[in-house]
Amino acid sequence: MFKNYLKTAWRNIRKNKLFSFINILGLSIGIATCFIIMLYVQDELSYDKFNKNAGNIARVIFQANISGGKINESVSMAPVAATMKRDFPQVQDATRILDDGTPQVVYRDKEFKDDRFAYVDPNFFNIFTLPMIKGDAKTALAQPNTVVITQTTAKKYFGNDNAMGKTIQLTNVTHPYKVTGVIKDVPANSHFHFGIFASMIGRPDANSDSWMGGGFHTYLLLRPGTDLKTIEAGLPAMVKKYMGPQIEKAMGLTLEQFITKGNSLGFALQPLTAIHLYSDTSNEFEAGGNATYVYIFACVALFMLVVACINFINLSTAGSSKRAKEVGIRKVAGSGRFQLIRQFLSESVLITLFALLIAFVMVKLALPTFNAISGKHLSFDVKPILSFVGMGLIVGIIAGIYPAFYLSAFKPIVVLKGRLTTSHNSFGLRSGLVVFQFFISVALIIGTIVVYKQMKFMQNKDLGFNKDQLITIPDSYALGNNEKAFEHQMLQDPRIVNATMSYYKPVGPTNYNNALAYPQGNDHLIVDGVDFHIDEQYIPTMGMKIISGRNFSRDFATDSTAIILNQTAASAFGWNDESAIGKTVIRQNSDRGNNIPFHVIGVVKNFNFKSLHQAISPLYMSLASEGGLIFRIKTTDVSGLLATMKKDWDSYNTGEAFSYSFLDDLFNKTYAAEQKTGSILNIFSVLTIFVACLGLFGLVTYTSEQRTKEIGIRKVLGASVSQVAQMLSKEFLKLVLIASIIAFPIAWWGMNKWLESFAYRINISWWIFAVAGFTALLIALLTISFQAIKAAIANPVDSLRSE
Repeated sequence: MFKNYLKTAWRNIRKNKLFSFINILGLSIGIATCFIIMLYVQDELSYDKFNKNAGNIARVIFQANISGGKINESVSMAPVAATMKRDFPQVQDATRILDDGTPQVVYRDKEFKDDRFAYVDPNFFNIFTLPMIKGDAKTALAQPNTVVITQTTAKKYFGNDNAMGKTIQLTNVTHPYKVTGVIKDVPANSHFHFGIFASMIGRPDANSDSWMGGGFHTYLLLRPGTDLKTIEAGLPAMVKKYMGPQIEKAMGLTLEQFITKGNSLGFALQPLTAIHLYSDTSNEFEAGGNATYVYIFACVALFMLVVACINFINLSTAGSSKRAKEVGIRKVAGSGRFQLIRQFLSESVLITLFALLIAFVMVKLALPTFNAISGKHLSFDVKPILSFVGMGLIVGIIAGIYPAFYLSAFKPIVVLKGRLTTSHNSFGLRSGLVVFQFFISVALIIGTIVVYKQMKFMQNKDLGFNKDQLITIPDSYALGNNEKAFEHQMLQDPRIVNATMSYYKPVGPTNYNNALAYPQGNDHLIVDGVDFHIDEQYIPTMGMKIISGRNFSRDFATDSTAIILNQTAASAFGWNDESAIGKTVIRQNSDRGNNIPFHVIGVVKNFNFKSLHQAISPLYMSLASEGGLIFRIKTTDVSGLLATMKKDWDSYNTGEAFSYSFLDDLFNKTYAAEQKTGSILNIFSVLTIFVACLGLFGLVTYTSEQRTKEIGIRKVLGASVSQVAQMLSKEFLKLVLIASIIAFPIAWWGMNKWLESFAYRINISWWIFAVAGFTALLIALLTISFQAIKAAIANPVDSLRSE
């Protein structure tokens, strides 16, 4: 019986080559697209779940609100880990990570500078599941100056030699580090990726008892079944007990007084598995994902598959009259309804299997390109292949189940007498499905335009500084006492316009120090801001604008205690741009001590120094040069200038490799996730629209075939080609117009929700909807016109003989 089903299915596919081709192509694109997106979604949702105790690990985050300035950091103070392990019975263990960037590592005569380096507590590998290849996880970091490295790092440093017992040297550290363990590479789906883990033992800051600042990522291993909220309920008491006395000592205020002034501070817990997609904290190890984008892509994958299935349903039900007599004869011959259902489902599954083979090739060919665009490392191994086949079979059944029930319900007497007519219900269903297909298409077109416009807006927005033609050398501290000499030497080059010495940059890796200050005589108005240490050339080099007062100058010795505010900070203190000049600001936690007065000499125009997702916060600029050189250049010979800079750098024999970056590149990297999302959305929007048009083309083809005699009669009676084409097109164009009208408000709502995550955003203009609707109508018209015109120019004599 099954063999007979397959034979019949194969004959029907060969008999209806065009419809079969449309179904197979549409399903194959739908399945391939859906599968690639689902691989992406699965990868995003799997972050940090490789850890054996992932469900019981939480990170401590520090939160505060000081005079409206919000702090939300992924780092906490040194004593937090030990305190929580001691004071909270629900905490089984606690460990810390201290990110040390990418220092230069030396082994014998080789230098390396591309491995992330972190200090961790000795119990780190007891909490995180990073399998040890060599060494003992329990004792590997029990001694100071020991490191555990990844397999790739060991191969890079030592080749095929045994890494155990070898020593490496950091150029800025006097003592060597001994390799006491080798682990497997940190999985790609981890929220941190370090090549070297050094023992925290022996670091003075690791044993600090200060609750006033720290850069430690603190993780808790909780006992099974622990509710995070029960621990969070006890955190205010911990703040009062340990942080309160230190606040009073530093600020002269009790914790209660500090809070009654409208401030707040404390800690919260964040599940390990939520860090990648849901974290909105600063000081992250690396850029995370975005749950909204994951849900958007999951919906796109589902819609893509639904559109392909709709094509199958539409074409199968539309072509029902061709199969009507076959159904009648089979029923008269004794076939039951469920036998017919099995037959039609077999045909559906067979078509899906053909589509599956094509989709398999598509996935294999497209996956490397998708990985390059998305920055992922998705693979198509055994487990995904099984899921892929399973998904294909399910799609075949889902796509074929309605046509199977629809076709098997024909009455044999009716169809054998030739009285079968297409029911109004079936036409209504097909119309509804076409509307749904183009509703999705129009919504995706709108989404694509809005994402593109927002990305262009961010790239072209006036940031308050000029990010172009700026070269940064973040490691210039390696020059030591020669840093100023190198800066002066570079300024002699006519290709360099200006230079400044500061590690503080408005984009990319930089220092962000939380700074507390209040206007003299008004100590209850504490404003939380960000502190920039700069020199007198920073503002002109960066292309910023002083709008009131003056810049720092070497001519004024008192500028050592001067401060420049941004407009937001001046406003937060209750001043305007002009009245702020000459006022005194008391810094509660400056690098020179607590409660230090600074006199305001200038107000700088607001500039974006954080992501455009965030509003500009108060900023304090003080005169204090720090390692990190920034050069403004004016030349087309950039490669020649960089070669000169490298040559001069090497002449100082720092032992540190010359490295640089362009500020505009750092800016673009800040929004790489949005740009990748936009690119992926563009691709899948085009594919979705293409599949929808395939189905529309098939329906128009079927309609013109069904109305062949009508078209012939109309032409004999004098109808023109344009009139016949219009007759065939208007019904479908009406459906596309209805789809557009439905899509407009839903797409507007969805994209407005997405734009809410940006502090600086575009407005969704009416023309975006007009363009989307017109584009959908134009695409539909081009799809329909080919077949409609073909039917209209056919010889009416042949049309009237067709039956």
